[in-house]
Amino acid sequence: MTDIKTPRRRSLLKGAAVAAGAGAMSAPMLATAQTATTLRFQSTWPSKDIFHEYASDFAKKVNDMASGKLKIEVLPAGAVVPAFQLLEAVNKGTLDGGHGVVAYHYGKNSALALWGSGPSFGMDPNMLLAWHNYGGGKALLEEIYKSINMDVVSYLYGPMPTQPFGWFKKPISKVSDIQGIKFRTVGLAVDMYTDMGAAVNPLPGGEIVPALDRGLIDGAEFNNASSDKLLGFPDVVKNCMLQSFHQSGEQFEILFNKTKLNALPAELKAIIDYAVQAASADMSWKAIERNSKDYIELKKAGVKFYKTPDAILRAQLASWDKIMVKKGAENALFKKVLDSQKVFAERAGQWQNDYTVDFKMAYNHYFSKGKKA
Repeated sequence: MTDIKTPRRRSLLKGAAVAAGAGAMSAPMLATAQTATTLRFQSTWPSKDIFHEYASDFAKKVNDMASGKLKIEVLPAGAVVPAFQLLEAVNKGTLDGGHGVVAYHYGKNSALALWGSGPSFGMDPNMLLAWHNYGGGKALLEEIYKSINMDVVSYLYGPMPTQPFGWFKKPISKVSDIQGIKFRTVGLAVDMYTDMGAAVNPLPGGEIVPALDRGLIDGAEFNNASSDKLLGFPDVVKNCMLQSFHQSGEQFEILFNKTKLNALPAELKAIIDYAVQAASADMSWKAIERNSKDYIELKKAGVKFYKTPDAILRAQLASWDKIMVKKGAENALFKKVLDSQKVFAERAGQWQNDYTVDFKMAYNHYFSKGKKA
């Protein structure tokens, strides 16, 4: 029998021990690499809407950057809960997260509608996001969610283009034309249209066109040329009034159940954070590409577009003045958000208005010569 103390025997035993140790270490490391966290999301949009596509775009960015460690699956509105019940579902953990807009939670605290509804003191959607991220809006939103016992984490992103005043069976030429119209909108815009004389029904996106078709409503607003085309507005209504202050600064919201998000490692939470920022830029670029094309297609389909008269726009601002005073007196958080926005808007708005050139002048120089106004 060979002596175990011989040099050759000692070398063989040492090699075997090293190999065994390496195998023992590699097994758990391999298992860790293969472990993936899957989060189930639901959007508040029908699957055919470009908004649902935006939700899927965000998820894809996270999934691609996470390299298999995290996967977000996005379901359309109604797959698990109705669109307007998204916040509660994410809070309870029925869903791990979701994609929608803050205005859909308006019924829980009216201040939530201020992230998009109203003229925002002259701020455009990108400026409103600047206020949210750098002017105190994010902390205020967290305070509101805490006050209504919603244990969620909210990421706002994606500045939306200015929304039309609405689709109508007949063009709206004066303020009195709004009196008695059965109209669909959501959030704090409900108060504005109501103050202007409309009878408002806050329907989810997927229910608007069927209601128009059946005559349950006379007019409606949703959001943009691409969504309106995909949802079927031009099939039932042929008049669209462009430009409005009812939701001129809105953005999207990505919600996470706080417990689920906090359980993720720092690396994956960082990926989510930067995916939100990337998706925000990508969404705004895609909106320009798709909305401009679909605007042309809607015209080809026989839709007549009209600029909302200035008298109606001024009436909107007058309505907002009353709404802000009333809601601010009823809700301290509402006033707190308004005060914060106003301080930021006065400074940022002056800078933007003074620095920004009139792009219409350049556009008209190249494309409007000889055309009828």
